[in-house]
Amino acid sequence: MAAENRSAARLAASQALYQMEVTGKGVKEILAEFETWWIGQEVEGEQYKPAEIAFFRSIVSGVVQDQVAIDRAVDQTLADGWPLRRIEALMRAILRAGAFELLKRGDIPARVAIKEYVDVAGAFFDRDEAGMINAVLDTLARKIRAAEFSA
Repeated sequence: MAAENRSAARLAASQALYQMEVTGKGVKEILAEFETWWIGQEVEGEQYKPAEIAFFRSIVSGVVQDQVAIDRAVDQTLADGWPLRRIEALMRAILRAGAFELLKRGDIPARVAIKEYVDVAGAFFDRDEAGMINAVLDTLARKIRAAEFSA
């Protein structure tokens, strides 16, 4: 159940980061909105799973707090000529959330974080886009957490 709640938190965090970007809402407003109206609720006939709220808040707040460093790390990982700002907004949100976990949450194995965000991408995009999320996060993880991949 805990893993499922964390998966739901990652999905909600990606959606919240996307909403912040497209609506211009602040972090406090978006956290309140998601915790009140989305997480664990039924929205337009779709049942949203309960999420680990503290983890959800950690991701959203962490991305906002460290966005410059996160964006720089993702930009350096993307193919030349494809800065993060050229990527679709929801993909950008997923990459930022995944990069946050890789950079700031050493308590979470890199492979777990990567798989989870590839699954989030798969909920919205086809295999090519999910594969791009996988490739970027995997490359970033191998750079910043090389020890996890050397075994």
